[in-house]
Amino acid sequence: MNVFEFRNLLNSEDRKEKRKNFSRSLIKSVDTGANGTLDYIVKNGSGKNKIAKTKQ
Repeated sequence: MNVFEFRNLLNSEDRKEKRKNFSRSLIKSVDTGANGTLDYIVKNGSGKNKIAKTKQ
């Protein structure tokens, strides 16, 4: 491997690392159950006003 190939390899690795860090910074944390998506309450039927165990 000559010096030119070695420099290109290092530059490509640096670009990959920068791209990974950039995409990680775009990910935002999410509050679980923030908009009522965690515990569903049954509105009608025999189990009215109970928390549903499984999503339907």
